[in-house]
Amino acid sequence: MSEEAIKQEAPVSEKPKTEQKPQQQGDRRPQGNRPPQGGGDRGPRGPRPEGDRGPRPGGDRGPRPGGGGGGPRFGDFTPDIDLDKLIADSLYLDNQAHAIVARLRDMDSGTRSQLRRFYNAVRRACRSVETERQHEFVMLRARLAYTIARHGLRSLDVLERLLLQVTRKNDQRGYDRFRDLFEAIVAYNE
Repeated sequence: MSEEAIKQEAPVSEKPKTEQKPQQQGDRRPQGNRPPQGGGDRGPRGPRPEGDRGPRPGGDRGPRPGGGGGGPRFGDFTPDIDLDKLIADSLYLDNQAHAIVARLRDMDSGTRSQLRRFYNAVRRACRSVETERQHEFVMLRARLAYTIARHGLRSLDVLERLLLQVTRKNDQRGYDRFRDLFEAIVAYNE
């Protein structure tokens, strides 16, 4: 008999035997024939269909409020607010408040209420006992950082940096001027 005749006579259910590795102590998976995993196409669902699937839903929304979309652009750089100038010059405070509000124009009402809530927290921190005031402002900086990140308000980064200066200086006049600046921002933003 030839080899082809032998193959034809063999029962269909018989599969060629493959070498199996001995099961190790930590390997608790059952041994046997498993379908191949991973690899080229998309796995059990088959290859990806060819052709253009069209634009992504919601992909044409345009720029996001607050800047969104990757980091600072050339015109977005805002210099830090000078704390000593802020304390000494009321017009400087007013100009800085206007500049910040001009960058916040695309805010929705939820974000405005967040700013008002934060302003109330600044007022409470200014009224706190002198020994606790610095701690209160450190915690306000953390809350401001969260609000900036949550709502994409990159234009308030300058306030976060100013709050760091105020906290490091730990002077009552600095705390009061920060409160005044925030009050002006909330007022001009309405």
